[in-house]
Amino acid sequence: MKWASAISETTSLDSAIGECVTQIKKQLDDVPPELAVIFVSSHYESEYDQAVEMVREKLGSPRVFGCSGGGIIGAGQEVEQRAAVSITAASLPGVEMVEFHLDGDDLPDMDAGPTPWEELVKVTPGQEPQFVILSDPFSFPVQNLIMGLDFAFAASVKIGGLASGAQQQGGNALFLGDQVYRSGAVGIALHGNIAVDTVVAQGCRPIGQPMRITGSRRNLLLELDDAPPLKVLKDIFQTLNERDQGLMRNSLFLGVVMDELLDDPQQGDFLIRNVVGMDERTGAIAVGELLKEGQLVQFHLRDAETSSQDLTAVLGRYAADNRENTIEGALLFSCLGRGEYLYGRPNHDTGIFQEHLGSVPLGGFFCNGEIGPVSGTTFLHGYTSSFGIFRPKY
Repeated sequence: MKWASAISETTSLDSAIGECVTQIKKQLDDVPPELAVIFVSSHYESEYDQAVEMVREKLGSPRVFGCSGGGIIGAGQEVEQRAAVSITAASLPGVEMVEFHLDGDDLPDMDAGPTPWEELVKVTPGQEPQFVILSDPFSFPVQNLIMGLDFAFAASVKIGGLASGAQQQGGNALFLGDQVYRSGAVGIALHGNIAVDTVVAQGCRPIGQPMRITGSRRNLLLELDDAPPLKVLKDIFQTLNERDQGLMRNSLFLGVVMDELLDDPQQGDFLIRNVVGMDERTGAIAVGELLKEGQLVQFHLRDAETSSQDLTAVLGRYAADNRENTIEGALLFSCLGRGEYLYGRPNHDTGIFQEHLGSVPLGGFFCNGEIGPVSGTTFLHGYTSSFGIFRPKY
């Protein structure tokens, strides 16, 4: 297994792809790749339909997979608000790839058993597939897809993002095989001698202490450790410094521990969801997630410094736990709300990745939503960086 990644800011799409291909061939020692993952900025929108053919012609007809992006990542660099194309390619001996394109009407009923989901994506759990999924945000219910895949393929990784760069349906592009789609979702299932690790950084840090939900109704948090949640929040507010008090007024979230057996959660163990409303009369809080009694939760704050610290923590933990593994390549699905908009400088997330994992070929794009797991369950996130990290299984 060998990966390579390249990026070009040349304003001609044909020339940009040509520059990337030249770099890819050099990095792979002219070994033809089986997979080419391509991300194309919206500056080339009028040429989306030619992108796949250009890559296949110049790179020896690999399987092409990718989409349009509001910002592009390649060779460990992030390019925003400018024209850019990235190609991240891989030679994958001993790895089988199954590709699929789906429209919303193709999804099985959510009450169906696992077999229709296996037939949908053309693999079985026994093959131990790992999924990379790209979806159009305007035309496809991706949350239903990842829920169904979690049900049918509980042990499989699902990673990916929602295409970006367009303001309306039909403006994004999804690339798969030799086709370009303007709606739906595309995916590849990888199985054989490949493992996909995930690192999901949701950009928050906890405040207060973990507490149990003792009362809830759908997305309403009614009691925390038998106390009104709003009273809990007011008590936490009094313990914070002035800066964090300001963040609490404008950037408050609830972290939900998804592993019911976890009593001492760390950063990365929480599913972060927005606090969307408060009821002064009852002390209840509305959250952007269905809740249930018994869950362990903790309030969180988010800003640029916090987000940077969170990414450093989760990547540092992954690097420490994987010193003996040979990491060959990675894809980064980062939120459009991160990057220079949040941090005030380029290459923030890719820079921290390189600090911890070195010069691993890294491609990706800035998404309209990020797909990745928390404690073994896959979610659609916001404001998140979701990494898929590829290495040999054997």
